[in-house]
Amino acid sequence: DKYELTSRIDADNIINKEIVIKVLEEIRKLLFPGYFDTNKVSAEYIKFLVGQRLEFVKYNLKKQIGKALGNREVCEDCGRSLTLKEAEEIVDKFLEKIPMLRDYLSTDIQAAFDGDPAAYSTDEVIFSYPGVFAVTVYRIAHELLLLGVPMIPRMMTEYAHSITGIDIHPGATIGKYFFIDHGTGIVIGETTIIGDNVKIYQGVTLGALSTRKGQQLKGVKRHPTIGDNVTIYSGTTILGGETVIGNGATIGGNAFIVNSVSEGMKVSVKNPE
Repeated sequence: DKYELTSRIDADNIINKEIVIKVLEEIRKLLFPGYFDTNKVSAEYIKFLVGQRLEFVKYNLKKQIGKALGNREVCEDCGRSLTLKEAEEIVDKFLEKIPMLRDYLSTDIQAAFDGDPAAYSTDEVIFSYPGVFAVTVYRIAHELLLLGVPMIPRMMTEYAHSITGIDIHPGATIGKYFFIDHGTGIVIGETTIIGDNVKIYQGVTLGALSTRKGQQLKGVKRHPTIGDNVTIYSGTTILGGETVIGNGATIGGNAFIVNSVSEGMKVSVKNPE
């Protein structure tokens, strides 16, 4: 086949996207127990249900990570693929992070409820806010990326992107109490750093000044740093790895920013004439 870039003929090591999405949904049920189940979850059976879900996640995620790692060497002592052994260790480390993920997400839910007068309850926030879904998937994918998992984290965040219109790269670093309001059209690039208590509205881009050098920029800080307690209103574009938005700043709608903003500053665009 002359189109090698778009062909996987005779290749066994292919990630199953459908399984990855099923694993993601099971992890979400672990993070929000009782919310996304079809039947009532009884406290009496919660340990059994959690154990069952953990087994599903561990078995299927291990297989998909093994495929993503793609190493075909054989471990002589254990008789298993080294990649499968490595994948199992990664999954174990990831599952240890579930309590931490629940802690971070509880702050995100609180921030969404506190920051939106249209929210009637935290249940409504969990069930219906696209920003909460996108951030939940991002937090899962981010931890997998930190553990060295290739491809799968990006597949997860692009799945959320396709549903919500919110594009968060799993490599971004985002603090607690993060709230995305409305959300459609938001882009958060790979090397973005976001502090605590940050609120972002629809149509915001946290991007790179230029990507013309392509792969030569891999690993370079290309995206902005957003401090704590910052609000960024709709339609704003903030670009560049050296651009820092200071703590407590407020960025008005439709601003285009390529230079740093001092702490506590309010930035606004003049009304059109």
